[in-house]
Amino acid sequence: MGFFSPWFLAGFLAVGLPIYIHLLQQHKTTPLPFSSLMFFERRTQSSVKHRRLKYLLLFAMRVALLILLALAFANLYVSCARPAGATGNKLSIVAIDNSFSMRAGDRFEQARRGALGVLAALRPGDTAQIIAFDSRVQILTQPIEDAGALRSAVQSLQPGDGRSSYGELSRALRSLAQASRIPVEAHVFTDIQRTSLPVPFSELAVDSNTRLVVHPVARRTEPNWFVETVNAPPAIYQPNKVRIQATVAGAGTEAATLRASLALNGNVVESREVAVAAGGRATAEFFLNEAPYGLNRGEVRIESRDRLPADDRFPFSIERKEASRILFVHEARNSRAVLYYRAAIEASPDSGFSVESVTADQAANLDPKKFAIVVLSDVAALPGALEASLNSYVNQGGSVLISLGPAAATRSRVRVFEEALAGTSYAARSGDRFQTAASVDASHPALELVNHFEGVKFFQAVRVTPGKARILARLTDDTPLVLEKKAGDGRILVFASTFDNVSNDLPLHASFVPFVQRSAQYLSGFDSTPGHFPVGSHADLRSAREAATAVEVVAPGGGRALSLREAATARSFELAREGFYEVRRGSNRNELLAVHADRRESNLDVVPQETLALWQNAGDGPQGAGGPAEPGERRVGLWWYFALALLAMAIVESVVASRYLSVEREAGAAAAGRRAA
Repeated sequence: MGFFSPWFLAGFLAVGLPIYIHLLQQHKTTPLPFSSLMFFERRTQSSVKHRRLKYLLLFAMRVALLILLALAFANLYVSCARPAGATGNKLSIVAIDNSFSMRAGDRFEQARRGALGVLAALRPGDTAQIIAFDSRVQILTQPIEDAGALRSAVQSLQPGDGRSSYGELSRALRSLAQASRIPVEAHVFTDIQRTSLPVPFSELAVDSNTRLVVHPVARRTEPNWFVETVNAPPAIYQPNKVRIQATVAGAGTEAATLRASLALNGNVVESREVAVAAGGRATAEFFLNEAPYGLNRGEVRIESRDRLPADDRFPFSIERKEASRILFVHEARNSRAVLYYRAAIEASPDSGFSVESVTADQAANLDPKKFAIVVLSDVAALPGALEASLNSYVNQGGSVLISLGPAAATRSRVRVFEEALAGTSYAARSGDRFQTAASVDASHPALELVNHFEGVKFFQAVRVTPGKARILARLTDDTPLVLEKKAGDGRILVFASTFDNVSNDLPLHASFVPFVQRSAQYLSGFDSTPGHFPVGSHADLRSAREAATAVEVVAPGGGRALSLREAATARSFELAREGFYEVRRGSNRNELLAVHADRRESNLDVVPQETLALWQNAGDGPQGAGGPAEPGERRVGLWWYFALALLAMAIVESVVASRYLSVEREAGAAAAGRRAA
């Protein structure tokens, strides 16, 4: 017998309250008017009589109410032995941490041996279940009595590359306990990594019917050096002096000088010494002078000095390819716009585009399908053959950027855009000499870095009737400045001014380069996929337009990552392992995805003992305050018995109190009548 919440027994002190009410506040003297006291003898009146308890039954009931209330909150329990050899009275859950940090030293082997020891201690007929966890919980067996199947599940388990989450484990234990409807004893084998704790701490709570036993396979923090991240361009177009930066960090380490190396396709390209401060980080910079065309597997390595060598290398992918071509069509007399546009595209060496400029007449025999995008810069008229090929190009998924100026304003509509032009808007010389951008949709990919065209002066803009087009930016006089329209499978972006520094001064402002580059990337479908992903990320496989395209994914080990059905229909897939995934599409557009373990797993700092004790006692009921039950026994709480007795006592007390109060009121009324007489 014991109490789950013994501190509530301090409520017994409240028993003094009815004693005070019934004894000390009982003697009340009511002054009465009298003519003279000269014939009365002075003496001391004894108050012993007044200090005697009255209404003993009511007093006893009020004291009992307070005692029952304290006992109900203290939650008295009795221990009952389970019948020997009985089955189905307890479910033993063995949870094994198979996250990335369990690769350190022999941690996982310790966990496996401990789990097998727990299974060996089970009696014949006992029910057990095996689960593994990292960021997700994997149920390896159902609750079974087959000791051989349980041992096989433990022996087949291997450490993975995921990040552990004790919050996810506790959530799974709560769910399993509620489904089992019998007491649960959960044995958790883990390296008690501090970074695995959830915020808030309350997420660690388990069911009140669960006894949690944590078996740490790590007792102290171990020093660990690791490659934290790599900053490398996912694609390169000019192989000269491509800079790659890597961050080398230490957790719980002393100051050290490590040797870091850059490898490409398995060959070491460059090595250098890196000085890492105690528990700090340092940057190693490499220069890649040459890379083969196509997809390349890169890696930054450091020499191993700790018990977790798996994080001493960081994979990344880098692709060497030709720049995408942009066809820039302009009027013969206006070559200024192409100079500004080409300068903006080439401002970044890794923009991934090259500009080919031609006049409208020269473009008549060119095939737009050979270009990533087509730019029509203030063109008055297009040859009929080019108009037809552009319409086919857009309907089949191509993109066109149109800028409008004085030459384009001479027409009633832009043929490719198919929306009417309503003349030209000029800034009045008598009033405002220029217009500014009043509203800009900064969420659009083409405009997210233009900073609302701040400071740009627009002297002239062509008024466009929006029709079915979406307006992305407006001038202060409400003239549409940037519009977008989808045509077939392609898209058209319209800039209602020019790139030549005549109708506006946009080319002289910082927003010009990001507008040109981001609009080119958006229209060409430029994929800005990063060079590496953490384990647990999801990668896109196909867009809506590629719904019928077959996709094959090759996992790091060389096997297929998707079933035939998933390869035909899945829009995305999870990157569950460290290494390189090859994505092969029917459109001959292949990708190489480099996947690394979450570097929070590289911090081997352990949970403090006091926090570990709180976790083991994080249950909502018995295991939360009364300590763990002994094996072979179960605890039965008696609080609800006291709650029922408390309710009954409260009802009886109210009836008795009403009776006494009615007697006092009648006596008081009679005394008042005698005084009045």
